[in-house]
Amino acid sequence: MDRNFEYMFYGFAIAWAIVIIYIISIAARERRLRNELDRVKRMVEEHERETKK
Repeated sequence: MDRNFEYMFYGFAIAWAIVIIYIISIAARERRLRNELDRVKRMVEEHERETKK
């Protein structure tokens, strides 16, 4: 019976590790997308300033 709990513990530990890795990867993608969006906004603002001159 103790062996079953050991396997269950390892299973839950692996499942939590997968969830944590997934959340970290989503956060990293969001950070990259925000940086890209900021870069595009700066490019648009710069273009607008240049066209007004």
